Amino acid sequence: MKILVRATNWIGDAVMSLGAVRALRGRYPQAEIAVLARGWVSDLYLGEAAIDRIIPLRGRAGAKDLAAKWRQAAELRREKFDLAVLLPNSFESAALVFASGITRRVGYARDGRSLLLTDAIAVPEPGEIPRHERYYYPELLRRAGILEALPEIEEIHFEGIEASRERGRELLQAKGFGEAVIGVSPGAAFGGAKQWLPEHFAAASRAVAERLGAQVLIFGSEGEWAMCEEVAALSGGRNLAGATTLREFIDLTSACRFFLTNDSGAMHIAAALRVPSITVFGPTDETATGPCSLTAHLLREPVECAPCKKRECPIDHRCMTRVTAERVTAEAFRILSA
Repeated sequence: MKILVRATNWIGDAVMSLGAVRALRGRYPQAEIAVLARGWVSDLYLGEAAIDRIIPLRGRAGAKDLAAKWRQAAELRREKFDLAVLLPNSFESAALVFASGITRRVGYARDGRSLLLTDAIAVPEPGEIPRHERYYYPELLRRAGILEALPEIEEIHFEGIEASRERGRELLQAKGFGEAVIGVSPGAAFGGAKQWLPEHFAAASRAVAERLGAQVLIFGSEGEWAMCEEVAALSGGRNLAGATTLREFIDLTSACRFFLTNDSGAMHIAAALRVPSITVFGPTDETATGPCSLTAHLLREPVECAPCKKRECPIDHRCMTRVTAERVTAEAFRILSA
C-alpha cells in the first residue's frame, strides 16, 4: 500500500500533526508513507521513522504556477498512491490529489472541496473531541474509519533528539559560539499582537544568560531581521535571523540550555526537542494551540480581553506589555533550578 500525506503549511501545525502521522504508521506498518510538504516545513520530517520519504511540494500557493502544479500532479499519478490524507484544509491541496488520480482522498469538508474528496469528513464541533489541535488531525483518521479510536497524545517529541543535539553542538563550534547558549525567538508569523516587547526579550535573555554563563542566540525569519537585531543589540547576543535553514534551527535549538519565545512555530520546536522553555502568551489560546511538552512553560497576564485571537491589538496590547521581564526571568530561574 502507498500512502501520501499532504503536510500542513505551518511549522507549529506540522509539529502538532505528528501524532496523526505516527498513528497512520501504526495502522499501516508495512505501507510506504510519503509526506508531500512545502520547503519551509519539510526539514521537520527528517529522521521521522513514521515516514519513508519526503516529496517537495512545488509551485506557489494560490492560483499561481499552474504548470508546475500540473506537472507535479502527473508525477504523483505515475506513483499510483492508494490513499491521500490531507492535513491542510485548503481547496488547493484537494485539487492536487484529485488531479493526481489517487484512489482514496481523505480530508475535512472545508473550503468548498468536498466534491474533490472520496471521504469528505465533517469538521468536529466544539466539545466533540479534546480542545487541543493535536487531536484535530487524528480525529480525521478516526472519522474516516482508518483509526478505531482517538489516540492519547500527552506529549509530542521529535525522534533523534540526541543526534540533533550533537549536530547542534557541532554547528555552534563551526560558527564560533561556545557550548553554553540560550535561544530567543521574538517573532511570530500570525501578527504583531502575539509578540512580546523586544526590550523585554533582551532584558530577560540577558539575565538568564548571565546566570548560566551562556551566549544569547536570536532566531527569526529574514523578514524579522530588524526586530531580532534590536534584541541582539540590547542583550549582547548574536542575530541569526534569516541565517539558518529549518534543519539548522532545529539542531541549534536542541543544543540550547533554555529557550524564550512567543506563541510560534519556534515554541513548538523547542517543546518537541524537550528544551526548557518559556512562552509569553497573549491574544491566543494555549488550551488549543499551546506546546505539547512538560518542559514547556507558559506565562500570561489575565486581562479581560484575552484571548482575543486578533492579529493586531486594537487597544493597548495589555496582555503582553503587562508581562514584565522580571517576571519571566524569575520563572526561568525557577525552571532552571528545579
